[in-house]
Amino acid sequence: MEEIDFRTADGRVLHGYDSAPGDDARLAVVWHHGTPNLGTPPAPLFEAGERLGIRWISFDRPGYGGSTPAPHRTMASVAADLTALLDPLGVGTCALMGYSGGGSYALGAAAVLGDRVEAVATFAAIAPYDAEGLDWYDGMVASGRASLQAAAAGRDAKVRHESSGAEYDPEFTPSDLAMFDGPWGWLGSIAGEQSMPGGPDGLIDDDCSYTHPWGCTPSAVTAPTLLSHGTADGIIPCAHARWLADRLPAATLEIHQDLGHVSILSRAEPALEWIRDRTG
Repeated sequence: MEEIDFRTADGRVLHGYDSAPGDDARLAVVWHHGTPNLGTPPAPLFEAGERLGIRWISFDRPGYGGSTPAPHRTMASVAADLTALLDPLGVGTCALMGYSGGGSYALGAAAVLGDRVEAVATFAAIAPYDAEGLDWYDGMVASGRASLQAAAAGRDAKVRHESSGAEYDPEFTPSDLAMFDGPWGWLGSIAGEQSMPGGPDGLIDDDCSYTHPWGCTPSAVTAPTLLSHGTADGIIPCAHARWLADRLPAATLEIHQDLGHVSILSRAEPALEWIRDRTG
């Protein structure tokens, strides 16, 4: 895995990752990480990626790992950060895969980049805050609702919430907890404070971006898109996936009974195969 620091047009640093530098024969799949995680590509999918000829590319979103914070970033604006990696790497078209809020960032990038994106797969993506007809907070665990309500009140309110000592309990399901005993225990190595060595800017700006306008519309995503979500997810309830599926022109919706916010990643390898089947 090659790690590279890139410069954005406004002078920020983006810390990126490339699993097969210069290998243009492979399909480039960009991984969009969850909150709060580092952006390193998903190790549990490396074996499948080798079998399918995948080149993993990713980056720490602003405020995470080695990437400079960018307060007030949006789903749409991070597409420019992705371009700041793809262009120097010589990558033309790519597919996108995103987990949790990273799924929403994948959708935002696809909406902006258009034909440059060949396919998208998301796991537990979050719908826009202004989603018409969606009770956005319905079904969320209490601490997640409180955290996102603070973000919706503005960045200063979210900063106060994070400095208040409020504890976050994800209320993982038994199927979620079981995932940590297998390959997806990898999430523990990229999560939490270790993903934010310079402070909580990454988490703060992620949550603010989820509760403020995206700067683009999901209906602008023209690439084939797989939306996977579990019925037991209390962090991002599956009603968000249903709302997105109704508005994405080329969406395939997979709702999985009894899977939660982490256990939905048990569907990641089939989703990677789905991407491979839909790309040249």
